[in-house]
Amino acid sequence: MSELIRLTAAELAEKIHSREVSAVEAAQAHLDRIAAVDGRVHAFLHIGSEAALASAERVDAALARGAAPASPLAGVPLALKDVFTTSDMPTTCGSKILEGWQPPYDATVTERLRAAGVTVLGKTNMDEFAMGSSTEHSAYGVTRNPWDTTRVPGGSGGGSAAALAAYEAPLAIGTDTGGSIRQPAAFTGTVGVKPTYGGVSRYGLVACASSLDQAGPCARTVLDAALLHEVIAGHDPRDSTSIDRPVPDVVAAARSGARGDLSGLRVGVVRELGGEGYQPGVRAAYEASLRLLEKLGAEMVEVSCPHFEYGLAAYYLILPSEVSSNLARFDAMRYGLRAAEGRSAEEVMANTREQGFGAEAKRRIMLGTYALSSGYYDAYYGQAQKVRTLISRDFAKAFEQADVLVSPTTPTVPFPIGDKVDDPLAMYLNDLATIPTNLAGVTGMSVPSGLADGLPVGLQVMAPALGEAVMYRVGAAFEAARDADEGGPLIARVPEVSA
Repeated sequence: MSELIRLTAAELAEKIHSREVSAVEAAQAHLDRIAAVDGRVHAFLHIGSEAALASAERVDAALARGAAPASPLAGVPLALKDVFTTSDMPTTCGSKILEGWQPPYDATVTERLRAAGVTVLGKTNMDEFAMGSSTEHSAYGVTRNPWDTTRVPGGSGGGSAAALAAYEAPLAIGTDTGGSIRQPAAFTGTVGVKPTYGGVSRYGLVACASSLDQAGPCARTVLDAALLHEVIAGHDPRDSTSIDRPVPDVVAAARSGARGDLSGLRVGVVRELGGEGYQPGVRAAYEASLRLLEKLGAEMVEVSCPHFEYGLAAYYLILPSEVSSNLARFDAMRYGLRAAEGRSAEEVMANTREQGFGAEAKRRIMLGTYALSSGYYDAYYGQAQKVRTLISRDFAKAFEQADVLVSPTTPTVPFPIGDKVDDPLAMYLNDLATIPTNLAGVTGMSVPSGLADGLPVGLQVMAPALGEAVMYRVGAAFEAARDADEGGPLIARVPEVSA
């Protein structure tokens, strides 16, 4: 195995930019790794080898001419979730209904990665249209957790997280609608960030639930996540929800936090996140994390967010409602799959949607259509939006008492493949701690916090909207202190994946 794949993105970038290693060598090392282990992990749906090597060659040529790197991550390989449009690769969203669809344009995130000289290796597996907590709801097969390949890597961004943990890529991009970046990060011992809603453009991101979706960085260290965050973030006039404000200096915050001093910072412990329903090992790791934050000088305060307990119910009314609207466009007339049989356009549409959507997508479309139907809108969707407002007020009051809030990222460790696939409610409960941030539009991060029963768990750090800098500072300080106490990063202990 090439040692290049073990480097962090920051370390690899430094070697490429000093021309100690070429970008082509870095890309090839990761492509070789994918060829060796992805048959077991199944993190990728599409590998773009030729385009990746061509991109790396352009970086090497520019450096050879004496040009400055296009960005701090120029030449570093990356795995892209298959929900972003790419003009040179298919975009399927893990769904049969988009099988083989080649978009005519790049998403803004894709454009910014290319402009930064980042090498896009390919597209990663995901739950269909980002609906799921395990990456078992992909039309193209399950993704396996590199820590234990009999277990799920989380979802919906399980492919991106598994690619990091299997050393197939040092960086990845995910999307987070109710925890789809942070939950897989916790399950794979990696770092995942949901930026403030509107902080990263959604143009070209195939919508699941438009008021909740947010693209964000995935990495093996907090600093790497910060470097990637700065590449993809910023205002985009093509996205009407994009925030027209300067991007917080998250790289400086991460570097500052790594020095390990949180004196003067108030950390809020959310009373409602961490009680019943959390596995004993998860709670033990969380309590150890709180002690570590206190040791770093943070002032710990307990805060109450009484409406968080209604977050899950509100989310599973708002999300399906938006899904039923967004997925109506997949009608056999404009994109992808079209069923051959049908005596009318309506029958072709119905047959195509029957054949093209999986069970979870159909379940949520039906739930959402019902919730939005005449006579039920106020009783269901309207009530859920009122709960959303109450949760936002809970956050506002909590952030008056603390600079950041913390909780376990997930209530359990990664569960066995197939264990919850027939019990949607049990599956939904895995997003219990992450959903409130999406409802309120604030920012959140999962950082590895240890092992429970030999499997990784995460600490969630939440900050106010546009409060990414303080969140990265806390995440980096915690990461540095935990690594020092444990003799190295958690990710270094992931078992070697057998082919």
